[in-house]
Amino acid sequence: MSPFLVLFIICLYFGLLMLISHFTSKGADSQSFFIGNKNSPWYIVAFGMIGTSLSGVTFISVPGWVGATQFSYLQMVLGYLLGYLVVGGVLLPLYYRLNLTSIYTYLEGRFGFWTYKTGAFYFILSRTIGAAFRLFLVANVLQLAMFDAWGVPYALTVAITILLIWVYTFKGGIKTIVWTDSLQTFFMLTAVGITVWQIGSTFQLGFTEMIETIHNSELSKTFFFEDWKNKQYFWKQFLSGALITVVMTGLDQDMMQKNLSCKNLKDSRLNMFSFSLILVLVNLMFLSLGVLLYYYAAQTGLEIPSKGDELYPSIALSGQLGIGVSILFLLGLVAAAYSSADSALTALTTSVCIDLLDINSKPEKLKDRSRKRVHLIMSGLLFVVIMLFSLINDESVISELFTAAAYTYGPLLGLFAFGLTTKLQVYDRRVPWLCLLSPFITYMIDTNAAVWFNGFEFGYEILLLNGMITYLGLLLLRQRKLQPTIAD
Repeated sequence: MSPFLVLFIICLYFGLLMLISHFTSKGADSQSFFIGNKNSPWYIVAFGMIGTSLSGVTFISVPGWVGATQFSYLQMVLGYLLGYLVVGGVLLPLYYRLNLTSIYTYLEGRFGFWTYKTGAFYFILSRTIGAAFRLFLVANVLQLAMFDAWGVPYALTVAITILLIWVYTFKGGIKTIVWTDSLQTFFMLTAVGITVWQIGSTFQLGFTEMIETIHNSELSKTFFFEDWKNKQYFWKQFLSGALITVVMTGLDQDMMQKNLSCKNLKDSRLNMFSFSLILVLVNLMFLSLGVLLYYYAAQTGLEIPSKGDELYPSIALSGQLGIGVSILFLLGLVAAAYSSADSALTALTTSVCIDLLDINSKPEKLKDRSRKRVHLIMSGLLFVVIMLFSLINDESVISELFTAAAYTYGPLLGLFAFGLTTKLQVYDRRVPWLCLLSPFITYMIDTNAAVWFNGFEFGYEILLLNGMITYLGLLLLRQRKLQPTIAD
């Protein structure tokens, strides 16, 4: 694609985002930024959350995974449904009853100051790494597709990438994000849908024939019950999916901030349950696209890239499926990356303002000034982390860094689970040390599992292990005397 065409498409796309931001940020204040004045339509939140859940990594990776893992990922997606039931049935009622803006303030009322700050710290750490990694991917695409041809330094590309987010979120915050995420989700799903349709047209496959092609492919095997030691074993993936949903949705300020912007608990639950069903169908569509991409490569004699992540981009951007697919792929990738990153930046700003700076106790004018300053600082922090990723310039190391972020959710799982299932109080000052120790112990067990447990390999259920270690550690830190809690 021509760099000028890429620039035109991106300018048009961000022009739409700015237009949405203009209308949604009118009369905005701190409450609008943090929870959208609790006036967000649940169906818009549900649709937009799809884009937040499916990052740029998912957009290009899930179709490529099919070649190595078939449809096994769907086992985890089915586990998501169980996780969303827990979030909607247990966590959302708690958050609404306590009227929370930051969900980590629950930990302060339940355990104390240090536990609260520890929970907020782990969220800020994990979301900073995750958001920076997603923006790192989209900055690389923009650099290769456009800025390299003009000799623009990579650092400037990164700065522009972050500046675009800052411009359309700094005033409206979550009130703007709810609507921009819906637009971004639309572009992402349209890109996948048109690609599927175009591949079908190339081989004169109707809808029924495409379903049969996918069903008959050996790549569409979904359920794996044969080897319980394998990472693809059904119950390992299903339970991991449920736990990941509880932690990365129910215990994540980024995802919960949108839910808490709904008018009431009933609307928030409608959003959560409808979103969960749609997400299963969307992931099935991504996996089906993967089968069709491999089918396309086989039928046309196209060399399959050594890395599955490169399959969708190489076919979409080659122009063989038409310029429309290339344009929509670029829009879909940018939309997928930005729909995750913009909400993450807003959630990070919220967490720092409320959990670390306690700005709710300040006058509105000072609150607004502090929030804007933090928003700018967090944007600068993302820039620094992305540049560190570029200096490492080693995909395997970067992948490990991204995977390591999942370890930070384990302590959050343990803390919330302990708080909700017991009435025990703990020695608050010792909790930060426990939450530093539990991921380290988890890592040691994970790296030695094959030797220690007769070839057993941990998959995503490493999250459960991390949470259990934190939970058991809290039992050791319990105080003898029971104290009333905000959950009573």
